[in-house]
Amino acid sequence: MSLAWPWMLLGLLAVPPAVLWYRRLVRARAARRAELAALGLVAPAALATGRRRHVPPALLLVAMVLLVTALARPEATVPQPRREGTVILAFDVSASMAATDVAPTRMEGAKAAAREFVLRQPESVLMGVVAFGGTGLVTQEVTADRAGVLAAIDRLSPQGGTGLARGLQTALSAIVGRPVEVDTSSGGAEPRGADLGYHGSAAIVLISDGENTDDLDPVAMADIASGAGVRVYPVGLGSPAGTVLQIDGFQVATALDEPTLREIAAHTDGEYFAAPDEQSLAAVSDSVVAWTVRTDRVEVTGLVAAAAALLVLIGVGLSLTWYGRAV
Repeated sequence: MSLAWPWMLLGLLAVPPAVLWYRRLVRARAARRAELAALGLVAPAALATGRRRHVPPALLLVAMVLLVTALARPEATVPQPRREGTVILAFDVSASMAATDVAPTRMEGAKAAAREFVLRQPESVLMGVVAFGGTGLVTQEVTADRAGVLAAIDRLSPQGGTGLARGLQTALSAIVGRPVEVDTSSGGAEPRGADLGYHGSAAIVLISDGENTDDLDPVAMADIASGAGVRVYPVGLGSPAGTVLQIDGFQVATALDEPTLREIAAHTDGEYFAAPDEQSLAAVSDSVVAWTVRTDRVEVTGLVAAAAALLVLIGVGLSLTWYGRAV
């Protein structure tokens, strides 16, 4: 408990004079009753009012203390559950995303799914957008601005090859706030440079058909993300049976590579979702964003003032009931 205006507690200096005034009032009333009793105007029994006569004034005194405390604007530290985290939407923008085995195309299906996902998230969740083909590009830095995220999604268009590892590398860079360097001399991926730290409240939603055309191993890159505490949730686009796509006058076969996407999810303690429909989006939303408890400072002036008002009502009510006067 803390106070925004602690100097208002100087009003408590009025409490001792109030107590002295009450004691003087009680003695004056007792003396007056004694005089009236001596004249035979009141019964002697009226002199003995008992200890309960002090209950209403005591309640009013406590109410006075609470009102002065309310003027000091007390603040309490209250634990509040909330959903929070950082989510990077990593979009596969390779040419194969123009395939029509997801209506109207894989890319448009991915965009629609991502828009729904963005709108489902609370304001406490920060989001960013990464587009990857042969290379990865951050098209929207991590932000709480939903309009910016949606605009970045709308700008995406399919072209080029598919580098799953490049997408994961760029998304991980967006999470840690600096470029993530890897050693690709052996064709795999090993972290290079400073430690990435731990980002347990961050996740990557990898929206792709899973067809990797890059030499860099996406599973090895997933291991790097896992070491930084980042989970990856791949969302598969397309059908395992595949389709044929016309690219620059050539017919190119393309199909959903689920085994690769499942392996990426398994290596990061994430989960693979087979299609970007409403149910899978709801599952991604529930899985990606964590519930945490954050302590917030909440002003409780109203509660303290309400308690003081209640004590005043009780004290006055008891006094009126027992003695026919307010105090």
